[in-house]
Order: sequence, then structure tokens, then C-alpha cells
Amino acid sequence: MNIRFDERTILHLRKSLRLEWVDANGRGGYSSSTILQCHTRRYHGLLIANLKEPPGRHVLLSSLEDSIDREGKEIFLSFHRYPGVYYPHGYKYLSEFRLDLCPRFIYHLGEIRIRKSIMAVHAEDTVLIEYDCERGDIPLVLRIRPLIAYREIHALTRENLDLHVRTYEARNGFKIQPYDGMPPFFVQAGKKCDFYPSPVWYRDLEYMIDAERGFENHEDLFQAGVFEIPIRQGEKVLVSGSLKEQKGSLRSIWDREEERRSGVLNHIEMWTGGIPDLNDKSLLSQLMEAGEKFIFRPSAGRRGIIAGFHWFYNWGRDTLISLPGLTFCCGRIEAGIEVLKSIGRFEKKGLLPNFISEDGKSVSYNSVDCALWYVWAVQQFLSYTKDYDILEKHFWPVVKRIVRRYMAGTENSIGMERNGLLHAGDSGTQLTWMDVMVDGKPVTPRNGLPVDINALWYNALCFAAETAETLEDSRFKLDRGLPDLVRKSFQEIFWMEEEGYLGDVWTEGRLDASVRPNQIFAVSLPHSPLESHHWRRVVDKVQRELLTPVGLRTLSPGDPAYHGRYAGGPRERDEAYHQGTVWPWLIGHFGEACLKAADCSDEARLFLLSILREMLPAQIESSGLGFLSEVYDGDPPHEPGGCAAQSWSVAEVIRLYTILISKEAPKFRI
Repeated sequence: MNIRFDERTILHLRKSLRLEWVDANGRGGYSSSTILQCHTRRYHGLLIANLKEPPGRHVLLSSLEDSIDREGKEIFLSFHRYPGVYYPHGYKYLSEFRLDLCPRFIYHLGEIRIRKSIMAVHAEDTVLIEYDCERGDIPLVLRIRPLIAYREIHALTRENLDLHVRTYEARNGFKIQPYDGMPPFFVQAGKKCDFYPSPVWYRDLEYMIDAERGFENHEDLFQAGVFEIPIRQGEKVLVSGSLKEQKGSLRSIWDREEERRSGVLNHIEMWTGGIPDLNDKSLLSQLMEAGEKFIFRPSAGRRGIIAGFHWFYNWGRDTLISLPGLTFCCGRIEAGIEVLKSIGRFEKKGLLPNFISEDGKSVSYNSVDCALWYVWAVQQFLSYTKDYDILEKHFWPVVKRIVRRYMAGTENSIGMERNGLLHAGDSGTQLTWMDVMVDGKPVTPRNGLPVDINALWYNALCFAAETAETLEDSRFKLDRGLPDLVRKSFQEIFWMEEEGYLGDVWTEGRLDASVRPNQIFAVSLPHSPLESHHWRRVVDKVQRELLTPVGLRTLSPGDPAYHGRYAGGPRERDEAYHQGTVWPWLIGHFGEACLKAADCSDEARLFLLSILREMLPAQIESSGLGFLSEVYDGDPPHEPGGCAAQSWSVAEVIRLYTILISKEAPKFRI
């Protein structure tokens, strides 16, 4: 990653307070804030840990009130927002922000130059903060006041009497156990220093983006005490916040983590070595680096994929759609296999869970497409590895159970009708990816026969039939005529010849003719239920009405129900979520469909590359830095919204990019 902002951006507060960095620790936790280190969400913090007990992610160390004391004059590096005022004004001394191996902040305080770097340690609930005195005319004192939240990630802390203020001595720092039932916390320096217990509450810190999103946005943070650490020119001082006492060298931990991150970059460099265009190579490499941060393994748990930073966790649908782009396309084959194995273990009555709780004990089987995306992910695994042994041993049994149960019928009114098509849900459920409910009612009702679900169903049937034949599995019985029946029924129900595109949902004898992106899967999936001469018309319709520079709209702007802005409180955002809002992840399947319809022509490939080359430089330097956001406004200029860093947005762009580049550099896909 190589992102840099100078004073021109830093001093533009309306812009800089919306530029967020995320540094993940591979356990489901992370560090995150803005480039000014002023938190704008409840989800920001220096150490967000994914705890085993109490289960779930918790904001432990929110921030540091840090300053430099020069001969009795204290100059603050920190920057917070309170009602009606910003204080202190550390951003005025911030001359540069860099994002390379980790986030870095360069401060100029007269003749003093301090570089501050923040690094979440992989596979640990530890964050390290390094202060590098690159220039200082006299000995200085680094003063640090750790501000503790110690609360569940979606909550906010208020001053209370339950917090235990007492601190205990630890090596070059202190230990505190703020609440009963919560683990102790350690803050330590990498050298001898003075720590002065000084319990005090910082009241009414204000989170700007939470306010815009219609949520409570004020919090109190607890200061346990003050560190005073001498620092000289050329010296680097480390401070750690951790759930365990650091008894060894903080420098060795820092160096080990730097080495690990360099290894990730070396792997990406090797994997992308065959790409001739340096701009394409750079853009794809940055996305691959970002993609690694979504893959996690909680303590004593199986690998999974974080759906999005900051508030999403391990979602089945998101995991399966993201998996090929984040793993197989990036050479992370073993990680992809492990994630597929892990989610396959949750199969129940042919269904896979869309929601898996943070402790892994609670799952929700409220999706019709999750199991069908599992089949697609297995197809992707096979296309990259050709490993039929692993397929037969681990994935094929799950695929068979999914197909059998969907044919016979399972929960949530999911089952095959006489015409072979798949029915799902009722008027009170939302089982597809367009799943928002407001006041207990679906915003985009899609019960009945949804077009995307039946495209996925046809694809799953064809894959199951061909796999049974390849593996010579005589115990799996599938009527040879069923795929042909589904294909015929699909075209009869969804294809509108005069209009030249596919309707969205057939329910109660009526076809919803809304122009939505769900039809694109009928072209993009490995097995298409359409005639090949229909592909181009579907692609053209989607391109004309739904394609934007950042992905596909969820509804045509010509529809009376279209919402061009994703903004406001929860209700307003929910009503716009799938009613025009742009989703970047859809660009992957649009690209595949476009290539298929154009018989993989150079013209189509260059057209798609031009979209990515225009889209990525701007978007990876906005909102979630290095990432792609969850959604964007349907109307120009397509401002980002939702999660600042979304796994399937990143993953599907990676996957499309590798498809496009593989034709130019065949050796790239190993």
C-alpha cells in the first residue's frame, strides 16, 4: 500500500475527517480512525479486540491523548471533537499522513519532527504505537494519556461507578481491569518511564459520522493515568496496549510484525509478477493487500472472512461471494479451502447460514441463496485448483445435500415447483441479498421465484450433474431432463422478448418488470439458463440503465421507486439500500457477463479495464483507504456509504481484474 496525503488534504477538515484507515489483526479485531486520528464513529479505536469471553468485538483502547513537552511547553498531537468545538488541535501540526506497511503520521512542531506509526499485531490482541523522534533540538518528554472505552463494539460508554479505577504495576506501565467479567488490560512503554495514576473521565466526545447516520454520537472515555517518557533525536519509543503483559522486547514484536507484512507484499509481488502493465499491477496489488485484512481466525476458531469494517462480522453470503477473489485469485489457496470447509460444516437441511454470531454459537438460516453461492464458490475452487480429490472428500457431499433438499423442499418455503424452478419465502420474509425490512415489511419484496435465485439454481443443477458424472457417483440420482426443464421454464417465466431483458421476480402469477441487476447472473454464471443470443440484450440493458463508474445500481433511475442518495437516518438509508444505491461487488458479474456476451473480445476486455482503471485510483483513496466501500450513491458524484471497507467489493473487483489480465498475461493465473 502506498497512499499519502499532505497538508492540503489534512487542513481540509470536511474531507480529511472522512478518510479512514483500518489495520486488522487477523483475529477479527482491528485498529482504525481517520487520517487526523479524530474518531468519527463508535467503531474507531486503537484496539478493538475479538474476545472469547465475553464473546464478540469490544473497543478497549479508544485513543491516546498524546503530546510533546519541550521545556515546559506542551504541544498536543491528539485531536478530538466535542460538542461545538475541536480540542486539542494536533492536526495543525500534522504535515503528512502515509499508509504503507501501517498508518503513519508525520508531525512538525517547530524544529521538532515526530513520526507516529500504529500497528495491530497479527494473531494477537495487541496494538503497538511507535514514536520516532526524527528531529529534535533538545531532549523532550513524550506525554501519553491512554483513553479507555472498554465496551461492546456497537455500544457507547458513559461515565459510571462500575468502572474500577485502580491500576496495578506492570513492566514500564500499568495493568487495569475496568469491569468485572472483562479481561485485564495492559499499557506499557518499551523503555523505562514514569507513570502517574490519575483517574479522570473525558466527557462528551462527539462522533460526526454516527450523528449523520442518525445514531447516538457522544461518549465518555476513561483516563487511568499519565505516562512521561523521555525521548531524544534519533530515538524510537514504543507503547503497547494489550490483553497480555508484554515481558519481552516491544521492538522484537514490532520487527516481527513488519517482517510478516513484508512477506505478504512479497507474495503479492510474486503472484502479480506476470502483469505487463505497471499501473494494473499496482492497483491489483493494493487490492490484494487490502483483501488479506478480511481473512481472520478467532482464538481457537476456524478461518472466516469479515464481511466489512467496521461493523459487519462473519456473514455466510458475503463470505462465499468474497472467497474466490480474496483467496484463490490471490494464491491463498489453503485459506480458501479452509473457509469453504468451515462454512460447509454449518449445512443443515440443505441450507447454509447467512448470519454466524461472533461466538459461533448462534446461526440464522434466513437465506435462500447462501447455499447456492456455496456451489458457485466450489466451482471457483475447482477452476483454480483442478483438485478433484479435495472436491470429492470435502465439498461434494455438501453440494449433494443442498441440491437434494432444495429439490425436496426445506425450511422458509424453499423448494422446487413442478416446472423445476425454485420458490422461496413468503410476503413476510426476505431471503435474497436484497433483504432489508422496515417496520417488519420488505422494502424490496422478492418472495416467489426470484430471477437471480433461479439462475443460481440452474447453475447448481448443471454443476451437480457434471460432477456426479466426473466422479462416477452412481448414488447421486438427478433426472437428466431436470436442467433442461429448468432452463425452458426460466426463459418462459422471466424473459421479456419485446423489452429485451429479464424480469426480477415472478409471484402470484405476475412478473415484476423492474430493471434490476439480479438478471446479470443469468449470463455471468458458469451455466446460463438463457439462449446465447439473449446475453447481449441483457448486458446492454444493464449497461444502459444500471452501470456507473463504481458498480451497478440496484434499480433503474427511470423507476418511480428509485432513490439516488444513500443518506440520512437508518430508515432513510434502508429505504434506499436496494432501490438505486450502487453496489461495487456486482461489477464482477457484470464484467463476466459482458465478456461472455462479446465472446471475450479485446474490445469488451479493454472496455472493462477502462472502468477499473478509472474507478480504482479515486476510490481506494477515499473513505476506507486502500479498500472499496460497501455502497455508493446511485446519482453522481456517487459518494461512498455504508461500511468503509467491504469484503465483496474488494474481492469481486480483484476477481474481475484477474480475469481481464489473465488474457493479457496467461501465466498470471497459476
